[in-house]
Amino acid sequence: MYSTTEIVKQSTAEGEMVINIGPQHPATHGVLHFVITLNGETIKKVEPHLGYIHRSIEKMCESLSYRQFVYVTSRMDYLSSHINNHACCLVTEQALQIELPARALVIRVLMDELTRLASHMLWWASMAMDIGALTPFFHAFREREMITDIFEDTCGTRLTMNYMVPGGVLMDLHPDFQKKVHAFINQFKTKLPEYDELVTDNIIFQNRTKGIGYLSRESAISYGCTGPVARASGVSCDVRKHFPYAIYDKLDFKEIIDTGCDSWARYKVRMQEMRQSLHIIEQLIDNIPEGDFQAKTKAVLKPPKGEFYSKVETARGELGVYIVSEGATTPYRIKFRSPGFSNLSALEHMAVGGKIGDFVAVMGSIDLVIPDIDR
Repeated sequence: MYSTTEIVKQSTAEGEMVINIGPQHPATHGVLHFVITLNGETIKKVEPHLGYIHRSIEKMCESLSYRQFVYVTSRMDYLSSHINNHACCLVTEQALQIELPARALVIRVLMDELTRLASHMLWWASMAMDIGALTPFFHAFREREMITDIFEDTCGTRLTMNYMVPGGVLMDLHPDFQKKVHAFINQFKTKLPEYDELVTDNIIFQNRTKGIGYLSRESAISYGCTGPVARASGVSCDVRKHFPYAIYDKLDFKEIIDTGCDSWARYKVRMQEMRQSLHIIEQLIDNIPEGDFQAKTKAVLKPPKGEFYSKVETARGELGVYIVSEGATTPYRIKFRSPGFSNLSALEHMAVGGKIGDFVAVMGSIDLVIPDIDR
């Protein structure tokens, strides 16, 4: 299991050993490096080493226009590309007081929820694979490919979409959009029970996740966790419910909360969130308003002086965008509050006292995307 892990003995307390997992370990899903102190098989300390993929995205954005910086964020949490772009557009629209056409609002939510589904499918596939089940990976990608095909039709790309713009969306939906979304809905509804049969109801998977990686409600709040990680610890924090944006306040969906506080609870929350995203898409797909898909805006955007903040609910939690404007064509200062960084900070709390064999299961339940952390 740890064939790619470099094991290094260091001067520690008697009976303790320090090992390095990553930055090339496949279960870290990118260049994330952990220095872990063990006493036998028991984890005593977890120290994440970040920065292997740091690109100074915030500083880059400060040299780009308000139209350009939106798309740099597709390279942060690349599995929530549409939603990241949505957050950046919202803060610019708030600063300029731009009112969006109804069609643009609906298109944005449809793209957001398809993105959430695609992200959760990849998480489900990779977490099962990390624990030892290879088959679910191929099942998940069967449905996920349908979503990426839908994105490719309209956006011309499959991962970093660059589709949302201040004032709406870059172009109208592809003529086959509704037909393909209906086909996806019909297939995914029949396959979700298959997902449960393969993994959720699997007693081996349950034994590997129940009671593993405990994170109490108080600890989740203390560490600033958001998204499924926090909601699995009983924290109500869905931005779509508490601070609705776009048309989320007009939609019928539930905030999924579990009080199990372990890796199993985090798994269950995401599985139920997929069903809620499907429910949102069903409400909108046959009710897309006619009209413009983009508000009329100036070619060069210059927000007034001031500080502006917007936040959205990505697949991993709350993404906040903070901008300081001096009235120029580029932001004076940008700061991103990414969900992965805060969620990662709680990993040591979850893992210490547990076994090294359970570390991958705990890490998989957090659903880390490393560029979202490093930026």
